[in-house]
Amino acid sequence: MFRTVLKTLFAFSLVVAAAPMALVPSARAEQAVAIFAGGCFWCMEHPYDKVPGVISTTSGYAGGHVANPTYKQVTTGSTGHLEVIQVVYDPSRVSYEKLLDTFWRNVDPFDGGGQFCDRGHQYTSAIFASGDQKAAAVASKKAVEDRFGKGVATKIRGTAKFYPAEDYHQNYYKKNPLKYRFYRSRCGRDNRLSQVWR
Repeated sequence: MFRTVLKTLFAFSLVVAAAPMALVPSARAEQAVAIFAGGCFWCMEHPYDKVPGVISTTSGYAGGHVANPTYKQVTTGSTGHLEVIQVVYDPSRVSYEKLLDTFWRNVDPFDGGGQFCDRGHQYTSAIFASGDQKAAAVASKKAVEDRFGKGVATKIRGTAKFYPAEDYHQNYYKKNPLKYRFYRSRCGRDNRLSQVWR
């Protein structure tokens, strides 16, 4: 009897001791979010996916007046939305300034009518930011203007609601590598980038 009581008390003490541990959530890396518009969102995922410290990239839409827009709606240019990429990153591993540098190297900052072969407001370049991110974005834009000695067409806009694009757009460069490379080449993206950023 005494032995049974001891076993019961011992088992109970293990449950009690373990209970607080079960309530403690596992540690997660600190995360931050950045949103960039650089023309075709397919072509912006790849550069960011290669950056150490980037946790995920998602193609989508932002900046317009239509809730839950579809790709078909956005391509008409009537929604006010831009094709964008949402970058989730670990700021302890990669700085926002590094993400800005990646952005500039993947756009034509002097084209106010779209990007490369994609024309229209929905394909224009922009940085969506507020607070410290906006201050860093403004400084980076000035650095680009100083480097080239002329104005930059890329807009710096306030934060906006992000709407993920349809599933078939996500990781397009991975799902459809041949079509992606063909599109990117025919659009003249790499040729123009090499001209601007040589």
